[in-house]
Amino acid sequence: MSAAPTKAAKAAKAAKAANPAKSSESAKSTKAANRAKSALSAKSAKSAKSARPAKPGEAANEPTASAETGAASVGPRLSDDDAKQVLELLRKVDTVELKVTIPLDQHRATIRGLPIDPVEARPRQVYFFDTPDLALNKAGLVVRARRSQGDRGDTVIKLRPVVPDDLPAELRKLDTFVVEVDVLPGGFVCSASFKGTSTGERVLDAVSHALPLRKVFNRDQRAFFEQRAPQGLTVDDLAVLGPIFVLKSTFYADFSGRDQRMAAEVWLYPDETRVLELSLRCPPNQAFQVAQEARSYLAHRGITADENQTPKTRTALAYYAGQLRDSG
Repeated sequence: MSAAPTKAAKAAKAAKAANPAKSSESAKSTKAANRAKSALSAKSAKSAKSARPAKPGEAANEPTASAETGAASVGPRLSDDDAKQVLELLRKVDTVELKVTIPLDQHRATIRGLPIDPVEARPRQVYFFDTPDLALNKAGLVVRARRSQGDRGDTVIKLRPVVPDDLPAELRKLDTFVVEVDVLPGGFVCSASFKGTSTGERVLDAVSHALPLRKVFNRDQRAFFEQRAPQGLTVDDLAVLGPIFVLKSTFYADFSGRDQRMAAEVWLYPDETRVLELSLRCPPNQAFQVAQEARSYLAHRGITADENQTPKTRTALAYYAGQLRDSG
C-alpha cells in the first residue's frame, strides 16, 4: 500500500488539480455526444434508464444502473440521449461529481489497490431529516447535517432533480448555492445544494432536541426550504433519520501523469449494510476527459462497479424511516 502524501504535498497537488482547462468549442456537436458516451460508459454494457432532470418539486429519482456489466468495465453505458442531456447540463452547472459504488466482496481489494492510508480516514456522523413517510424525499428535497472531528459541522438543503434554467438568478450568484450534475454508471442527476456551516456541538444539540432543528440551518437555507417543502411542513416538524457512521479518505490518483484528487467513502449502516463509494469532482469543461481517465485508472487496477449502484442517501432514508414507522 502506498504511503499517504504529506499535508504540504496534498496542498500542492490540490492546487494543481484545481486549474481548469479551457472549454471545448465542439461540445454541441454529435461528435462530442459520442465522446461523452464513450467517456462516461463501458462499450460492452447495455444502457440503463437514468434519472431525468425534472422541474423543482417533482419526485427525486437517483441514477440507476443496469444489472449487466462487462468484466473489464467500470459500469453500464449511457444512452445517446443521456449523453446529450449531460452535454447540455455541463454548460449550465457549477461542477461535476463522478461516482461509482463498489461490490461488497471487492471492498477490501479495492481499498488495498488504491493509494489510501486507512488510519488517516476521517470519521463523520451523517443525519438526515424527513417525515416517517418521506414527504421531503417525494418532493425532491434532502435535508442533512454532519458532525466531523474537531467540533466541525455542516448542513445542506438539496433539491433534486432540477433544471438549472429554472433556478432564480439571485441564488446562482451565492457562493453557498451550488448546482451540480452527478454522473455514475448508467445514470445522472442534476441537483442544487444550499450549503451552510455549523459546529459539531450544535448539530448534536439539534438531533438530541436540546436545540430547535431550525437553529442549525441559516436563514437563507430555511427560506429555500419553505419555498419548496410540502405546504404546512416546517423544519421543526422533521424527524431525525440517523446517524450513519462514515469514514472518508482522500487520495491522489495518477491520471496520465497528472495528479487527480479522489475520495473513498465507507458508509456503515445500523443493519450492517456497508457501501463503498469512490468519487471525484471536476470542472464541467473537464468532465469528459476526467471521466475517461478515471475509467482507465480504475479498470487498470481491476476495480469494477457494483451491478446495482447503491444510492447512499436513499438507503439511509429508507432504513430510518422504516424504524420510525415500526416504533410508531
